[in-house]
Amino acid sequence: MSVGFGASYYALTDGRLFAAVRIGPWAAWPDVGQPLPNPYTRAYLARSGQMQLGYAEGIRFMAQTDDSGAPLLANCTYRVAGFVPGASFWTLEAVDLEGVNIAASPDLMVLHSERIARTGDGAMKINIGPRLAPGNWLPIAGVGEFSIALTFYDALVFSGGNTSIEQMPSIQMEDCA
Repeated sequence: MSVGFGASYYALTDGRLFAAVRIGPWAAWPDVGQPLPNPYTRAYLARSGQMQLGYAEGIRFMAQTDDSGAPLLANCTYRVAGFVPGASFWTLEAVDLEGVNIAASPDLMVLHSERIARTGDGAMKINIGPRLAPGNWLPIAGVGEFSIALTFYDALVFSGGNTSIEQMPSIQMEDCA
């Protein structure tokens, strides 16, 4: 009985999770941008009041853990590396568990696809953490757990019925203070 109650509560408090697409630590909810989302997603949107991207506008992937499954901690430095699915433009942002941006600098709230250095093969390597790191670095502040949001705009992902994603960038913990 408690399992049924717990599942019901979970469904009603964050219905997005029932229609999630998962690749490693990354999760996205393509149903959120649909004209007629499932009832759980609709309830979540009504309660949260969040503005969502439309299906044709883009999709947001969230990661709350690194590749090993450990929660992302604001006192640690992480390396996000690899390739992203096709999109005209993307942004990478660090947010607390309430969705508030935790960037340490008001001048660098997010990183985006047009302003990062890439490796010779076109992959990205981004460091996220409170301490200065070489290359692409998103400085963050705060304590406790956080999430990484990778938002694709005008994304080829899920357009025209294509719901297949080969890979997403890896998230590796580098060190902790």
